[in-house]
Amino acid sequence: MSFYATETFTESEGEILKRYFTNLDSPVFALVNLPEVVKGALFARYSRSSKSLRRLFLDEFVGELDMTGDLTVDATIGLERAEALYDKVFFEYGDDSVAQLGGVHLACEQASNLLTKILEWGRLAAYLEQSTRYIPYDSRLENGRYRYYRERSILDSPLGARYVSDMDFMFDTYAELLPKMQSFCARKFPKSPEISDFVWRRSIQAKALDALRGLLPAGSLSNVGIYGTGQTYELLIMRMRASHLPEAQEYAELILAELRKVIPSFLRRLDLPERGGEWVEYFRQTSRDSELIVNTLADATKSSNYPSVELTDFDPDGEDKVLQAILYSHSNLAERNLVETVKSMSSAQKALLFETYIGERLNRRHKPGRALERTNYRFDIVTDYGAFRDLQRHRMLTIEWQKFNNGLGYLVPDEVCEAGLEEKYREVMECSSSLYEELLGSFPHCAPYALALAFNIRFYIQLNAREAMHLIELRSGAQGHPNYRKVAHEMHRLIDQVAGHHLIAKAMRFVDFESHDLERLGAETRMEVKRLGI
Repeated sequence: MSFYATETFTESEGEILKRYFTNLDSPVFALVNLPEVVKGALFARYSRSSKSLRRLFLDEFVGELDMTGDLTVDATIGLERAEALYDKVFFEYGDDSVAQLGGVHLACEQASNLLTKILEWGRLAAYLEQSTRYIPYDSRLENGRYRYYRERSILDSPLGARYVSDMDFMFDTYAELLPKMQSFCARKFPKSPEISDFVWRRSIQAKALDALRGLLPAGSLSNVGIYGTGQTYELLIMRMRASHLPEAQEYAELILAELRKVIPSFLRRLDLPERGGEWVEYFRQTSRDSELIVNTLADATKSSNYPSVELTDFDPDGEDKVLQAILYSHSNLAERNLVETVKSMSSAQKALLFETYIGERLNRRHKPGRALERTNYRFDIVTDYGAFRDLQRHRMLTIEWQKFNNGLGYLVPDEVCEAGLEEKYREVMECSSSLYEELLGSFPHCAPYALALAFNIRFYIQLNAREAMHLIELRSGAQGHPNYRKVAHEMHRLIDQVAGHHLIAKAMRFVDFESHDLERLGAETRMEVKRLGI
């Protein structure tokens, strides 16, 4: 029995959809026979819409599409591909580079927030995820259920009825508080005459959703759009097969079934015992053995009361090494000679060289060169799971997170308290924590489904100065969620004041330290200008 909600389409809608989607009834499907710009636009719209991708395509894209050449296509029964060359080069000779040449747009719908972190693990792919910041979760799926994952083993157990009841309570409370929070925000931030009603309403809704998204459990369903190569998907499926999470294991087979309709040659090695079989077992074994050893060291790994953001590792000579890297690409000297050159430079000379290399950055998209990759920072962070979700999607860094649990407490947003909704909010947290504790004994890997996104999680981020500039400037932006803006601000402060990398911190010219009442107001105004062509 499937616990995924199946969408219903009319016969005429089905006739259109089957030309461009590899199935009409599974939560996982590939996009085919569409121009790249259409697939990209679909995914971009996807992250801000509560609709499924197929429904979004029907409602907003079909009218703009010339389908005359696709009338005889039926992608739901598989696609013929000229694979002789790929079979010879890739399968017979094992040339991994060939597997990087075939890409697929894949839609992964009705995936829990725990699963989305697994889906988005790989660096060499592009992802767009449905946002809890812009889409209300008070509506239900076609089957009448709230949007959270229903693990079969839990539902079939004595805890099944309680799981559904408590998760429904969390969503019921979210639905009850959302209009109250919107009314409070509307009173607190009245519309200015120069702002349109549309922009103001959208900004007010975003503020309310930001305040209440912590009520949603990690089992909340999301839609993820992925664009990746055959090699990327091969590694993704192996990691998912090795996962402790049953949802990930099941979803891996759904993904594989769809990919085999469009790039079968790239995935045949998954069936080989010495390839896919051994790799999956390697992942499982190392994870299992490491966990056993760590459990024997439990007394040495008790949680400590660290700050929410701590700079745990950096190179005191990092800025000098960046200067060496700048000199390297513009000279003919060996690196050992450049070490001496930098040592002989005055502070003024160092500043001049560094500032010249950075140049006049007119906006945050003006990225300095790779010399900034010469030094690294490692941050130990504790923040709510909602903020972690947004920071985790940065791919050009190293990130690891601990098991999501209730041991680090949870965050109640200031707006919730100001609106007089704190008591109801805390009721959800207590319900969430209690359900988690009940599930932990029998379903340790599924128990985090019950934890609200307001609960904290510990993770580390390790990144070079170039990626730090990108992350900190982006995540400190006016439209950002207040929780991860605080993380970005603290990372910048630590680089400047603790690492003492003043030149690097100063180069981050687009870190936004201002306080913003309606975080999305500026972005919504700019979007309206584009829509109206002003």
